[in-house]
Amino acid sequence: MILTKAQYDEIAQCLVSVLPTRQSLRKLKQRFPSQSQATLLSIFSQEYQKHIKRTHAKHHTPEAIESYYQRYRNGVGRNGAAPVLLELANEVDYAPSLMARIILERFLQEHEETPPSKSVINSMLRNPSQIPDGVLANQVYQCIVNDCCYGPLVDCIKHAIGHEHEVLLRDLLLEKNLSFLDEDQLRAKGYEKTPDFILQVPVAVEGRIIHWIESKASFGDECSHHAYLHNQFWSYWNRDIPDIIAKCSWPCCTSIPSNGS
Repeated sequence: MILTKAQYDEIAQCLVSVLPTRQSLRKLKQRFPSQSQATLLSIFSQEYQKHIKRTHAKHHTPEAIESYYQRYRNGVGRNGAAPVLLELANEVDYAPSLMARIILERFLQEHEETPPSKSVINSMLRNPSQIPDGVLANQVYQCIVNDCCYGPLVDCIKHAIGHEHEVLLRDLLLEKNLSFLDEDQLRAKGYEKTPDFILQVPVAVEGRIIHWIESKASFGDECSHHAYLHNQFWSYWNRDIPDIIAKCSWPCCTSIPSNGS
């Protein structure tokens, strides 16, 4: 199903005042029943990430961090079983997983002799049982499982979806008897730029010549398309690709987006 720019703008505008919760996603589905859950979630996630990038700095000032930490301590002091950290994140409009990172890092700074490393923080966020405080471990866990845009759980889901789409794409290329080199094969040959698949014999799709395929397995808005073009796609133009493609006279910077892109 093709999503028009007008439809995208309508959904994005609706998201301005929506909290990043599963309850909000259900309401969004009711508002736009013709759109798939995956499409709405992708747009929701991308718009929320833009918001977080715009407001990230204000949540990381020393004053803000200390204020959040003291509010967390006071909250769990009154009721350690209440979702204090999750409610705090929603109140100040910050991603729960990112709020959990702030509080966890501040806690470890207070209780450890040396500042915690990034790898230690990441490990504890992936597995909250490693956190040396049971109450905080539970608070962090609540944030992780209730965050639909950030955090280790979301990262695992994105990785799994990306891998699934690569497998589906590989199967489709094999089904069509197309000769190709995948990312691992290109890397083994020493190529610096490695799209997911390079076709050893280009094919025509809807009037365009396709030389390589990069599957992002995510929804692509104008901003993300521009970023992909600038950071990755333009670097494939006649550079670091097999001679059969580099010497071809056809244009050779076309990708096929995955479903939902």
